[in-house]
Amino acid sequence: MWLDIQIFGFRALWSPFYLLFLLGLTLIYYLITGPYRKKFCDHDKPTGRQQVYFYLSMLLLYIIKGSPLDLMTHITLTAHMIQMAFYYLVFPIFLIKGIPAWLWRKFVNLSGVKSAMKVLANPIVALLLFNGLFSLYHIPVIFDFSKSSVLAHATIGLIILVAAFVIWWPIVTPLEEYNTMKPILKICYIFGSIVLLSPACALIIFADAPLFAAYSQEGAFIQALSLCVPGNVLQGLHSAVSGPEMFTSMSTMEDQQLGGIVMQSIQEITYGIVLGKVFFKWFNKESLKVDPMPVNVETGTHKTE
Repeated sequence: MWLDIQIFGFRALWSPFYLLFLLGLTLIYYLITGPYRKKFCDHDKPTGRQQVYFYLSMLLLYIIKGSPLDLMTHITLTAHMIQMAFYYLVFPIFLIKGIPAWLWRKFVNLSGVKSAMKVLANPIVALLLFNGLFSLYHIPVIFDFSKSSVLAHATIGLIILVAAFVIWWPIVTPLEEYNTMKPILKICYIFGSIVLLSPACALIIFADAPLFAAYSQEGAFIQALSLCVPGNVLQGLHSAVSGPEMFTSMSTMEDQQLGGIVMQSIQEITYGIVLGKVFFKWFNKESLKVDPMPVNVETGTHKTE
């Protein structure tokens, strides 16, 4: 497959302009939180852990949106689901944890953002917003529309990404004023998200026919490729490229089923890791509240009734 997709050229495979954009963001982060930090606040530099999270978030973002994986998302639904899972479920966590609290506070206290956060930071709103948008996005007519133009694709993707940050904010926020959910509610919140996201995956896995024209019809397939392949390159290949079957040994149905399984699996693993962290942090905090058994000073043993 690797040799096959090279026909689309370096720009389609490696997105050099997107790489420059991410390098620019990385430089801005370094300058604002490092050499020019004192112009914004008196706080310390981000911790080593925060810096690692931020730089990993930029690397992850390039892998999922700038590497050949992005091209593959327009060829197979499996690649699309891998991208969606990491873009909406992992990347927001890394970025939230990578930006220091003082910088987040400056952002969320902006007038327009602050007003929006009063609504969006509500856990029920956040839960329904992300899972609802993600499920609606994978309704065939909406999915195929998103592949019809760069504007539609970028706009829909950005809206869902904002919703992804919103759903993770109550769980991993670095700001105490937003960290208002008790651990048991966080656990219920995570379980609720797993339940709400599962039907969309199930409908894709158990569908008895191909759902998306972008992976099953030649015209829609070529249109989807145009989102990341330069027009002059695609025009020269138009007669040679007929459909996804040129680049994968899987049938459309096999690809569709595998895509649903991959999305379901990655979301359960991600939520499971976060759930474990919330639970053990809660467990350790509660264990510190338990008074130890009194010790007999003379014998050095614990007193018993």
